[in-house]
Amino acid sequence: MPSKSSTLRHTDPRPLAERSIADDNKTKRTLRSVTVNLAESPLAWLHTRGHISDRQLFAGEKLRIDYERAAMGPQITMRWENVPMTKRRRAAPTPMAQSEQMLCAKDRFDDALAALGPDLADIAWRVICAGEGVPAAERAMAWPARSGKLVLRIALNRLAVHYRLPE
Repeated sequence: MPSKSSTLRHTDPRPLAERSIADDNKTKRTLRSVTVNLAESPLAWLHTRGHISDRQLFAGEKLRIDYERAAMGPQITMRWENVPMTKRRRAAPTPMAQSEQMLCAKDRFDDALAALGPDLADIAWRVICAGEGVPAAERAMAWPARSGKLVLRIALNRLAVHYRLPE
């Protein structure tokens, strides 16, 4: 009879994938592999490895939250909101409708990108909102290698000032 501990297995809820690390571009020989968490954002990855500070992470997350709340990403279907059936006054004030919340988030997002300016807004949107890695964003914008991290840090500092986050 198998033991109870051998039949119970822990399943990891994180979407993990094994990626090989090649020796060089010429031989394509695999020296080792790494486990990658597919759900981890590029911003969280930079913070985990000490490339950005807590303040910079919070500023980036505030921008991403406004982007998500504004529902500016690709949509599959239309939104159906609840419409009140009666015209009577209610005792408590009604909260903002979902479309009003989306408009307010869109305004906050637009204000943050305006505070960044056109030069910093592109890298911030690509890495924070679209979830592109820094190397992919550098290639897409035809920047030199390892320059995106520096420009992203400048953008995150400017976002932190815009959001009035404490030092």
